[in-house]
Amino acid sequence: MEKIKVGIIGTGFIGPTHIEAIRRLGFVDVVGLAETSQAVAENKAAELGIPKAYADYREMLKDSEIQVVHNCTPNHLHFAINKEIILAGKHVVSEKPLAMNSKESAELLELAEKHGVVHAVNFNYRQHASVQNLKAMIEKSDLGNVNLVHGSYLQDWLLYETDYNWRLAPEVGGKSRAVADIGSHWCDTVQFVTGKKIVEVFADLATVVPVRKKPTGNVATFGAKNKEDMEYEDVLINTEDYASVLVRFEDGSRGVFTVSQVSAGRKNRLSFEINGSHSSVFWNQEEPEKLWIGHRDKANEVLLADPALFSAEARSAIHHPGGHNEGWPDALKNMMLNFYSFVREGKSLKTDKHKFATFVDGHISMCITDAILESHQQQKWVKVQASKEVLA
Repeated sequence: MEKIKVGIIGTGFIGPTHIEAIRRLGFVDVVGLAETSQAVAENKAAELGIPKAYADYREMLKDSEIQVVHNCTPNHLHFAINKEIILAGKHVVSEKPLAMNSKESAELLELAEKHGVVHAVNFNYRQHASVQNLKAMIEKSDLGNVNLVHGSYLQDWLLYETDYNWRLAPEVGGKSRAVADIGSHWCDTVQFVTGKKIVEVFADLATVVPVRKKPTGNVATFGAKNKEDMEYEDVLINTEDYASVLVRFEDGSRGVFTVSQVSAGRKNRLSFEINGSHSSVFWNQEEPEKLWIGHRDKANEVLLADPALFSAEARSAIHHPGGHNEGWPDALKNMMLNFYSFVREGKSLKTDKHKFATFVDGHISMCITDAILESHQQQKWVKVQASKEVLA
């Protein structure tokens, strides 16, 4: 069978990770790459072994050979580029956030459904094998009734005043930073695992570092730099470094989460605990092969990822025997495998079940982010304004 042909727009931190995950599948080829100039595109294409380089993504969208396009650009470009990808008749994988606000994400969802393209948002944490297994456990009522959900997503890459990135600028990254960037992952993962939608929020946001020193040159996300040789300009920051959010789920159960990009020592620690009427579970993305299971009347357990011990529903998400740890790149590969298997089999999101986050999930995420921003501004509970059809 002929391989699926793919184009990538944007090759900062996340673009090459998409490419690496796609190449692990074996039945998909990345044939084109678009960047901000022809020189940058050609250099990146040569570095990554991609045959076609475009200075303008619109030219790549005209390439009839390309069937799927990945949008790996900064946040403020997501809406316009996603829209053009759909109108070009290409299937689309978008980085999150899907757009800059829920009005834009609603438009993209409607457009994607109208044109019948397969659409996905890269919420890859739900694709971890242990998360998939936990979902199956909850569906089988192994925990009993889910009463409480709490956790955090903590990073330290913006701890110092000399840490700077395009995500800090609202006109590029959006009105929300920590919530939209990493809180969105926490909410999506928890909603996926529990099967419950977040319907109301009460939020407290803070800018811990109000003035940052912006380097005069470009600095890649998570990139190491020689700070002694840097020149800076002071920049006022008005997006959040930190947030804590109380949440209510559709069935009345409660939760709370904290996100921070200024927590020293925490590199990429998405974690959550779910307390059920029979038992509890805790999972931490920095140790993804471990699932802690807590009991009242017997010893607690730690379940290590192992296909022999997993539910049948989760075994497709784990690819190696127990003890052969799988992590972040493997979860991303699972997302790509589920998406591209769906495309290869000619399935439709209107009629067929899927195992990846779609623009529906991306739109719900935007609605939650909008509600969190409104809640912080008004200091009150705010309902998530997604339609009943979307939340169903």
